[in-house]
Amino acid sequence: MIRRTKIEVPCTVEIANTFDSLHAHVDLDGIEVGPGDEVIVHGAPTECPRGETLVVRRTATVIRANWLDRLKAKAEGYLEITELYEVGFEGRH
Repeated sequence: MIRRTKIEVPCTVEIANTFDSLHAHVDLDGIEVGPGDEVIVHGAPTECPRGETLVVRRTATVIRANWLDRLKAKAEGYLEITELYEVGFEGRH
């Protein structure tokens, strides 16, 4: 079996629930993630009051994909995008 590497990194979590925006974003400190990588944020808030934006510091575990996981993620992504082409450009009958 091919091993996967785990890395603990600090991160910034931003959650907004305002009239202009509803989003959640995680910025990992010094780590770039690639296809097939997994990110687990520990202790992130799950709710944000209406009209507010929360910015908190937390810790995240990044589980690096091995070469087989990366290949699988790229293939799945390609298949999903081609499915969107089929749905998006179909003519009406």
